[in-house]
Amino acid sequence: MKRTLKILKVTMIFFLSLALLLAISTYFYMRSPKFGKAPSGNRLALLQQSPNYKDGKFQNFHYTPDLTEGYSMLGIMFDMFFKNHPRRKPVDSIPSVKTDLLNLPVDSNVLVWFGHSSYFMQIEGKRFLVDPVFSGNASPIPGTTKSFKGADIYSVADLPNIDYLIISHDHYDHLDYETIIALKDKVGKVICGLGVGEHFEYWGYAPQNLIEKDWHEKVDLGDGFMLNTVPGRHFSGRGFKRNNTLWTSYLLETPIGKIFIGGDSGYDTHFKEIGNKFGPIDLAILENGQYNVAWQAIHTLPQETVQAARDLKAKRFFPVHSSKFTLAMHQWDDPLNDVAKINNGEIPMVTPMIGEVVNLNNANQVFTQWWKGVK
Repeated sequence: MKRTLKILKVTMIFFLSLALLLAISTYFYMRSPKFGKAPSGNRLALLQQSPNYKDGKFQNFHYTPDLTEGYSMLGIMFDMFFKNHPRRKPVDSIPSVKTDLLNLPVDSNVLVWFGHSSYFMQIEGKRFLVDPVFSGNASPIPGTTKSFKGADIYSVADLPNIDYLIISHDHYDHLDYETIIALKDKVGKVICGLGVGEHFEYWGYAPQNLIEKDWHEKVDLGDGFMLNTVPGRHFSGRGFKRNNTLWTSYLLETPIGKIFIGGDSGYDTHFKEIGNKFGPIDLAILENGQYNVAWQAIHTLPQETVQAARDLKAKRFFPVHSSKFTLAMHQWDDPLNDVAKINNGEIPMVTPMIGEVVNLNNANQVFTQWWKGVK
């Protein structure tokens, strides 16, 4: 009996020590710069005045549960780790082309996608970069959420100087520390939601180059360009605390047309409201990937992506948030297959390969279904 109690005691001490060691390691690791910094001082005081900030955090305009009713995090984790989900990442290399962005003709109006939700736009001489992730990982833990083979053909060195770096929210698959550090000397202005500027200032960006906005505000970029901040239905956070910075979508008005920059968002009435205010919209860039019915409130399902395009009165739409990282349990090509099937040609779709030039002057440009046949 005494021997059994001794073994139990030693075992308990071992596991408590292991748990303590893990907690201490986690604490110190999360002090790494890549986790950013929570808003403080004048920035915190300013965002606390936002009508969208209540009870110590930013809120969506409608009730938005983390998980759909009937689902639990424990059940999702069991499903993810112990059930079979084939083809979550491709075996083959993702098809791509390498466009020389450093030598684009100054009068070309183009968009070039880098996979997931990262893309470059040059419009009437102004250069925009949205949610860039070039580190090859969509997680703060090295080697855990690696990009697909062939999806990382671009690096910061391939980019020209950027007039406006646009950030939709501070999740790791949209705000990548390594990329942001490498971009520092190439970026003119950063435009982001309230509070997100704290990360940039902590990482060495000059405060005067940070433009932080609430929903329903405008940034006059000059020369006939206006960037409007509009709501999304999502969440934010780089640590254990959620929603201490604002997630946002954008409506970019340019001399050649209107572009909706969606970021991440679950489906709700805001798409129709934006469409009624700004529509018709020439190109809607919409989230379509890393979805699941279990977290439907914060990420659109493919049928909701098509409906959002309708609500926005989009002339064309570009489904993104796929083809680079595995963040959900669906097959890697389900997002593109499903949205194409549901849309069924109703609204022209923009589906370039990574690196392929999208001509923003040509509304009739035709794209291949490049993902077909990729194993």
